[in-house]
Amino acid sequence: MSGFTAYVGVDYSGAATVHDRLPGLAAYRAAPGEEPRRVRPAKGGNWSRAELHRWLAEQLAAEPTIAGLDFAFAFPEGYFRRYHLPDWDAFLVDFRHHWPTDAPGVTVEACRPGNPRTGSPDELRLCERWTPAAKSVFRFDVQGAVAKSAHAGLPWLARLRRKQSGTVHFWPFDGFRPTPGKSLAVEVYPALFKRRFHPDGRNDHQQDAYAVARWLAETDTHGFLPRYLQPPLTSEETDTALREGWILGVS
Repeated sequence: MSGFTAYVGVDYSGAATVHDRLPGLAAYRAAPGEEPRRVRPAKGGNWSRAELHRWLAEQLAAEPTIAGLDFAFAFPEGYFRRYHLPDWDAFLVDFRHHWPTDAPGVTVEACRPGNPRTGSPDELRLCERWTPAAKSVFRFDVQGAVAKSAHAGLPWLARLRRKQSGTVHFWPFDGFRPTPGKSLAVEVYPALFKRRFHPDGRNDHQQDAYAVARWLAETDTHGFLPRYLQPPLTSEETDTALREGWILGVS
């Protein structure tokens, strides 16, 4: 095993504002050898994005945790070239400036008209081209679209990066090999795992988060996690992934 003592799965939502409680937000946490349990806000009910990210930051700081988050951590390489962004950290700063969706009262929809930072719905990252069903981060307004989640989640990821770069390894941007002793934040695509586990009354959002937490825990327990953290990429593909990011489990 890798030394993680907690495994977190998060199903994400880019709806409404940061303080709205959303049924599309769900989190599950597992400890080694235990069934994942649903994590709820202190006041009960559904999470808001602001509450969820506060809890996640505390969890990552409290113990060695691997957290799988269901939104894109970066955009296709063409986006980096268009806007002259040298690396992921520059991307995060620039993105939050143009899409301040972590600010009170701001929605993804309100930021869309005329926004100078965007892309074409047919643009895909390398990891998305390696999957049969992943959609572009620029494809809004279609069934199964992930664009809103990405555009709502990235500013929070930037906050986490600023505050906890010393305690959290952001995979793969800090390297494909995790830093010993640090928590690990990874991008996931729950569709890769969710059918392996019976839903047992969980709704779709809860099942996605549950499946991620359980897959992370079981994969680590069986000693297979290092295999997924080192996908079979060429040197050129690795350089691309260090900017675009990668989906854990895609190989």
